[in-house]
Amino acid sequence: MNISNFLILVITLFGLHTVNCSSDKNIVRARIESCPGCQLNRLTEVKQFIFEDVPKYQNVEFKKIPGAPPEVVFLDEKDNELERIELRSFNRKECNDLLKKKGFVMDSNAKEL
Repeated sequence: MNISNFLILVITLFGLHTVNCSSDKNIVRARIESCPGCQLNRLTEVKQFIFEDVPKYQNVEFKKIPGAPPEVVFLDEKDNELERIELRSFNRKECNDLLKKKGFVMDSNAKEL
């Protein structure tokens, strides 16, 4: 491998690393997807998060999907899916902490937990 090919490889790898490290910065919206009934009835804290907390967040919506497990889908400005996280094992605080960690904020007039 000559030096120019090596430099191209290094620059390419650095660019890929930079894109991966900044993926949270590309997140502009979140969508919570879940069955609104049966599965959530067994997950009381996730249900409280979805129905009481999610409406208070900017750029976060709830989408009812029959039979679907509760998941949060992080989207970029073109609505491309960047990341999907299942919420089944989370409690209410952990769900809120996840959104805050990804940069989402509650409306200024919403009361924080």
